[in-house]
Amino acid sequence: MQFRQQALAKLQSPEDLDLPVRFARPQGWLALSVTVVVMAAASVWAVTGSVASTVGAPAILTHGQGSYILQSPVAGQVTAVLAKQGEQLPANSPVLKVRTADGDTVVRSVAAGRVTALAATIGQIIQTGANVAAVEKVAHTSDPLYATVYVPAENAASIPAHAAVDLTVSSVPTQEYGVLRGHVKSVDRSAQSAQQISAFLGDSQLGEQFTKDGRPVAVTVKLDKSSGTKSGYTWSSADGPPFALTSMTVAQGSIRLADQRPIDWLLP
Repeated sequence: MQFRQQALAKLQSPEDLDLPVRFARPQGWLALSVTVVVMAAASVWAVTGSVASTVGAPAILTHGQGSYILQSPVAGQVTAVLAKQGEQLPANSPVLKVRTADGDTVVRSVAAGRVTALAATIGQIIQTGANVAAVEKVAHTSDPLYATVYVPAENAASIPAHAAVDLTVSSVPTQEYGVLRGHVKSVDRSAQSAQQISAFLGDSQLGEQFTKDGRPVAVTVKLDKSSGTKSGYTWSSADGPPFALTSMTVAQGSIRLADQRPIDWLLP
């Protein structure tokens, strides 16, 4: 019955044929216009814009030639330690004296460098081939430092030449002095094993540490120099820390990768 009354009322009322047809409200047109503009801007940015990205990896400050592990050529008892940790030694310098069945033998350095660690003590019994010292191969204490960043192998190919690098040094408060600046000097072509890293750094523990997530690629970073800082290198702060940097200091590196266009992410 209710439907019938509505039908009769419709028949009795004139048709609104003379009224204009409204396709959309003004608010709808505004929303549509904004959407079109945003989509057009996004399309232009996807083609012409660029996005910067970085890769972070553990790093260590060293001199350019790395270190070596000095091993004893004989077995016996250590009767004297002839070198000190931190001492700069020329090649063929005495490091230890070992008493063997055939008499005393002096263990000497292989190449010139600075003693970074001594693993032997007086009275200790050592075997042939035992690690007795780690020596950093540096001719002069004033030789410049480099940073070696151990980057995951899958990211190495995307590192451009001379890429900018920021280094967060473990011994420097970042909030106060900022980060150390540098640029990529070279990128190794092959991933390194724990043994290779240990041989270069003269520290087996660091070799294990840097390969715990897989075999990385070594990226050598040349530190930006500055005559206005105590360390002699450029920092994100004006002055940097009020002390000099030392080799074998652990850091965290952030390397800027090649810029990419957003549209490249969508293309196979």
